[in-house]
Amino acid sequence: MSASAVFILDVKGKVFSEYFKELEEESIRDNFVIVYELLDELMDFGFPQTTDSKILQEYITQQGNKLETGKSRVPPTVTNAVSWRSEGIKYKKNEVFIDVIESVNLLVNANGSVLLSEIVGTIKLKVFLSGMPELRLGLNDRVLFELTGLSGSKNKSVELEDVKFHQCVRLSRFDNDRTISFIPPDGDFELMSYRLSTQVKPLIWIESVIEKFSHSRVEIMVKAKGQFKKQSVANGVEISVPVPSDADSPRFKTSVGSAKYMPEKNVVIWSIKSFPGGKEYLMRAHFGLPSVEKEEVEGRPPIGVKFEIPYFTVSGIQVRYMKIIEKSGYQALPWVRYITQSGDYQLRTS
Repeated sequence: MSASAVFILDVKGKVFSEYFKELEEESIRDNFVIVYELLDELMDFGFPQTTDSKILQEYITQQGNKLETGKSRVPPTVTNAVSWRSEGIKYKKNEVFIDVIESVNLLVNANGSVLLSEIVGTIKLKVFLSGMPELRLGLNDRVLFELTGLSGSKNKSVELEDVKFHQCVRLSRFDNDRTISFIPPDGDFELMSYRLSTQVKPLIWIESVIEKFSHSRVEIMVKAKGQFKKQSVANGVEISVPVPSDADSPRFKTSVGSAKYMPEKNVVIWSIKSFPGGKEYLMRAHFGLPSVEKEEVEGRPPIGVKFEIPYFTVSGIQVRYMKIIEKSGYQALPWVRYITQSGDYQLRTS
């Protein structure tokens, strides 16, 4: 499949999800007329036309079950130079909320060696600004620091890879001097995404001992350690430990949190609500096994970890400034929040 076809399918999926929340066969059947209208606006003679869901929602509403020919009109934003933002937007309080979210993908083999390590980041904005403002976002981008002579031991920078921007960003300006300049859509949108192929120290380290006694029982010991700074706290930690499919009679003992056996998934979920950096916790599990040993040899799935660490980025990326320029000259407040979370985070067991 060509790259353009993949792009169109991705755009259609995102637009439909904005309208129906859950993109399923039933939701498409129930909203067939709206789907037909959306497809008609998304494509024109096989070429992408209007692909921004916020613009489409101006004249294709979810309430209508059939086409209304009497009220057909082209929204003003389609004919503007800035097609993703309407004119005349007004707010009593002008604010911009910036979320820098990084997902850590990690794969560790049974002897503790890191096989895969990468960071996938997104910068999301929630914009409540009047008029037609121009925004300029400054990051501690290594290429920018080298261009401006800021590189040095005091100025920590990150080297961004595979950077992708929202259509509002002036790409020519970014290519020339690495300035992220744009007129933003109103409300929520993803400004950019990036990737860093860097050796990441596992934020939550897992050591496990799984002993299987034939015709009798299996005993599991799991030790979890927070290898991030002590000032930070990981929230909603879930450690999924695989167990044999024929295990029964579970018993658990944890130094913190709670453990739950999920036989439909053949895992034990160890849940820890709050996990401070530098702390170390232990879980022990005991399962009975049937008296008849299974003939087939089971593969042992890896241990999976889920977590979220607020006010922390593993890459060290920082928003250095956010400049907001609008002809009326109003003052606006930018708010920045950093979050690191688990992506595909797995540790193999021996």
